[in-house]
Amino acid sequence: MIEIAKRIQNVEEYYFAKKLREVRTLQAAGKPVINMGIGSPDLPPPTEVVTALKESLEHPLANKYQPYIGLPEFREAVANFYQKHFSVVVDSVSEIIPLMGSKEGIMHISMAFLNEGDGVLIPNPGYPTYTSVTNLVRAKAMYYDLDDTQHWQPDFEKLEKLDLSNVKIMWMNYPHMPTGAKAQKETFEKAIAFGKKHNIVIVNDNPYSFILNDNSLSILQIDGAKDIAIELNSLSKSFNMAGWRVGMLLTNKHFIKEILKVKTQMDSGMFYGIQQGAIAALSLSNDWFASINKVYQKRRELVWKLAEKLNCTFDKNTAGMFVWAKLPEGKITDIVVDELLYKKDIFITPGYIFGSNGEGYIRFSLCVDEKLIEEAVNRITN
Repeated sequence: MIEIAKRIQNVEEYYFAKKLREVRTLQAAGKPVINMGIGSPDLPPPTEVVTALKESLEHPLANKYQPYIGLPEFREAVANFYQKHFSVVVDSVSEIIPLMGSKEGIMHISMAFLNEGDGVLIPNPGYPTYTSVTNLVRAKAMYYDLDDTQHWQPDFEKLEKLDLSNVKIMWMNYPHMPTGAKAQKETFEKAIAFGKKHNIVIVNDNPYSFILNDNSLSILQIDGAKDIAIELNSLSKSFNMAGWRVGMLLTNKHFIKEILKVKTQMDSGMFYGIQQGAIAALSLSNDWFASINKVYQKRRELVWKLAEKLNCTFDKNTAGMFVWAKLPEGKITDIVVDELLYKKDIFITPGYIFGSNGEGYIRFSLCVDEKLIEEAVNRITN
């Protein structure tokens, strides 16, 4: 038996990869499962994006290797987008690189900054990939608590009491997934001061800014943020382009230089057509966000009804494409999730997959047609 690498001995297969196989098996057996578990946008991308992709296919450069740092036009579009929506000025030549989605960025950053045994501050609850990648590079995961009493914001007084001598990266994710907690300028200000004080790279993962959110913020808006902070962003959620795998990383030119040392070993540039589609998306007016948010607002109101049918409590002042709901006292998450799946043919996500502080919570995705959500409500009622 060949021994597997130590780096994957403590890494589990991604929860959704396993659970969705189970859901597909049930569906193949004729079960009418309504999948409310995963945040994969079911709405189409903008027409302008599809047109740009189609037209790009006949360009003489379309089939060739693309620059590792992306097309100049793509980087310029990102810079313009950040200027327009966040009032953040970035140098399109030296402070932006394209990503095949945020997961790629999480890996690149970790490989560029972390040595074996280095500490990594990870939110609990938070995106599971932060932990998985930390384990893959054999760094040390150090979880910091988020809870509803603090509106799911970090408690920096508690963080100051930790041994931070070997910590290299702090992961943040606002608007927060899975809870939907909105970004707060005060949180970002504290994070930047904390990072500078302890020489810790602060990374904000920011793909949900424009979904059901009337106050979009970037950590790069904070004075001096670029000295110590990195922001990841993605077109997956905001433009219904999850399968296109296109995002961006923004930071200072010195960090970019080091991250590129990793990235240039891992891919050979982003497909020309995808970049042209992204350029078209980033150039759209705010009317696009208004149109998709009308849909998500209706869906969210229906999901609130569904959560109420399950006697859950939840915060209505949230952003993003999920509803994070607290189960009634005494309810066990796994039992509720399995009863919904096997008795009601509804798949939802258990909160504990995002960390121990997610136990007692469930997460509903808004990437489900209104009629299916109504059907889910009816199934709970009946």
